[in-house]
Amino acid sequence: MRIVPFIVSTIVTVGLVWALNKPWGEKVPMPLGKFLSPQHGFWQNAEDVNHNFSANLKFPDLKGKVDVYFDDRLVPHVFASEEEDLYFVQGYLHAKFRLFQMDLQTKVAEGRASEIAGEKAIPMDRESRRGGMRHAAENALLEMEKEPEAKAYYSAYTKGINAYINSLKESEIPVEYKILNFKPEPWTNLRTALLLKMMAKMLAWGTESDLAATNARNIFTDAQMKALYPEVHDSLLPIVPKGTAFDKPGIVPVKPAVADSVYFKAQQTIAANEHFKPDIDNGSNNWVVAGSKTQSGAPILANDPHLELSLPSIWYEMQLSTPQHNVYGVTLPGSPFIIIGFNDSIAWGVTNAQRDVKDFYEITFKDGQKKEYLYNGEWKPTRQVIEEIKVKGKPSVYDTVIYTHYGPVMFDKSYTNGLTNDRNLAVRWVGYEPGNDGKAFHQLNHAENYNQYVLAISNMICPAQNFVFASKTGDIAIWQQGLFPARWEGQGLYTMPGTDSSFEWQGFIPKNESPHALNPARGFLESANQRPVDGTYPYFIPGSYMTPRGIAIEHYLNTMSGITPQDMMALQNNYFNVTAQDIVPLFLKYVDESRLNASAKKYLDELKGWDYFATATSKGQTIYQTWFDSLKVALWYDELDQIKVAAPVPDEQTTIELLIRDSTALSYIDNINTPEKETLADILVSSLNKAADNLSVKDKEGKLEWAAFKNPTVYHLLRTALMPFARTGLKVGGANNIINAIKHSHGPSWRMVAQMGAQTEAYGVYPGGQSGNPGSRFYDNFIDTWAKGEYYTLWVMKAAEAGDKKVKWTMNFSK
Repeated sequence: MRIVPFIVSTIVTVGLVWALNKPWGEKVPMPLGKFLSPQHGFWQNAEDVNHNFSANLKFPDLKGKVDVYFDDRLVPHVFASEEEDLYFVQGYLHAKFRLFQMDLQTKVAEGRASEIAGEKAIPMDRESRRGGMRHAAENALLEMEKEPEAKAYYSAYTKGINAYINSLKESEIPVEYKILNFKPEPWTNLRTALLLKMMAKMLAWGTESDLAATNARNIFTDAQMKALYPEVHDSLLPIVPKGTAFDKPGIVPVKPAVADSVYFKAQQTIAANEHFKPDIDNGSNNWVVAGSKTQSGAPILANDPHLELSLPSIWYEMQLSTPQHNVYGVTLPGSPFIIIGFNDSIAWGVTNAQRDVKDFYEITFKDGQKKEYLYNGEWKPTRQVIEEIKVKGKPSVYDTVIYTHYGPVMFDKSYTNGLTNDRNLAVRWVGYEPGNDGKAFHQLNHAENYNQYVLAISNMICPAQNFVFASKTGDIAIWQQGLFPARWEGQGLYTMPGTDSSFEWQGFIPKNESPHALNPARGFLESANQRPVDGTYPYFIPGSYMTPRGIAIEHYLNTMSGITPQDMMALQNNYFNVTAQDIVPLFLKYVDESRLNASAKKYLDELKGWDYFATATSKGQTIYQTWFDSLKVALWYDELDQIKVAAPVPDEQTTIELLIRDSTALSYIDNINTPEKETLADILVSSLNKAADNLSVKDKEGKLEWAAFKNPTVYHLLRTALMPFARTGLKVGGANNIINAIKHSHGPSWRMVAQMGAQTEAYGVYPGGQSGNPGSRFYDNFIDTWAKGEYYTLWVMKAAEAGDKKVKWTMNFSK
């Protein structure tokens, strides 16, 4: 029964909030009597286990009848005769089950978190506004509403959300509103654009390191920069199979004559930091195998996007059906359409492209008023926007954001995130370009073949994605699609001069030249956020690519035949650590055991017997990761600590390849802060001895097993502010560089496997539940299934199956 734990959790949560007198950091006490009211307060959010979701609803905005059938997992199967009605009902259901989530996410995207959280959220809001998130959404909205059909779909979705909001009784308002003492506000098409831009920022905003790399260049030579931050790893297995021939480039950007002198050779400390950059490990796996490799002879597609795990989940599962199309998968509450899924003809999945589509330009203002800036020898006018940040319980805070033709000036003397510098840095981001990214998914929902899939994804602007594809006619394919600047070699690696148009983007790579592959002879395609192509691709494409998961996936798919959906599910849950397999033998070869302390010797012996699987109970994974993290500090931080602001740490794959390639002479092994000349044996001993101190503490606490060590947790959206609504201590293994990429609170947010035979056979699961209400049994009921590596069969219902026993509740919508 869900009611008792919900009431206990809520009372504990509110008791703490009341005692601390700080609802999510805000110092104005909530109206406790109203919150505890039996008629209107949180008690009303406790949902009985036998709650009846059936209803007959009438709305004048509908054109016809819509029937919604809920199965035993509360997944809605929506049948409409008119497509606008379909999205109206999708909006209604999103709001009914995920209203607080949608509201919070779009407020955060717009820089309005302080209205809810108080003054602690001001830095986040200020960075969102200086990053131009509303500006990006407004540009997108112009494109979204340009076509009458698209505008009608988005507007119908918005009307559905507002129909639910307007029907809400005070007692039915989600419990988070009651805890934080605010109310939902009307939805708009702009808020849908904000939701999509929030996703774009999450996936495309952190793929560059311009500021940090500019700082690192102060201590490393050009040769060292290329070695420490390589564009192409030795071990690369690209998304598009090696040896693929590429056409001559359709655009050849010209490197400025002054680049070597004023750009590559310039040394300057930025003294600015982005405090709220997305998780660098936001990524995913997807792959598709041809019928030649499967037991059934039909292609199988698999996808598991890796994101911050939350309650409620980022995803909401649905089936959407009209007489013209029938599609199943997961949706983003706050936006229409199916984002990842399949229809009666094709299946698709996505992973993040990891391409750098964001640059910083240094601006020279005419004077302190910042009304004009120098560009090509002339003073160009700026646009100044006064931003009012409303703060709960406090006076508003004001900031002036300066817009240039590049984009907003994110950093200047008034905003350097606590550091001292008077340089003015404007940000140029593909996300500011007008685009209707939702159109890509709308057309995918309707697509019936390869050509229609390619046409659909050509609408994708940002975030760029690797769209994997399978069809019932047997085709398999992958395209990396988005809008990519055509760069000259080295452009955008560091901050660039903003006074000269020669450092501008000179165009975009033609979309038909994006990396892609169709029906390869080897019978499979995969992407796991690695570089999409090898060094023969004719464009410079910097980014924050990840290599190990792609290596592991390729290894398994190369050796498999007679593949079944169950094999693909097992692969999604695979815990093998290919990185550790590469580097642990080197550790064991060079470590001098005679110099280890007793604890380090004990843990080394444990490591020797490890099978390289990062299971929940593995102690070897804990020892390896702790040792490797200690080693990275010893290798890199003596150099990087010379820089007073952020500098990028060479990634794990680079570190491993440098050690393997040059294990006795790697110059960075020596600690520049000591008079001794350290060797690899020296730092392996010292780093393991230091790691052993931490491991010993964890050992005494009973937390040496990997799951106990990292404490896998699915937090509520408000993180630690609402811990009773979180799920902690999950018994799962994995790591960011492992196929099953589970970290502490980050990992596979949706697992899907679809076999595209005559009858689609599909499975899926996500770590959450369909309802956003912590008082519902459908709030987190999928988590245990997900943690065990199990799946639900995805039921693609037919309209004629309304009487099937799998239907538990029915909602009928009409005019």
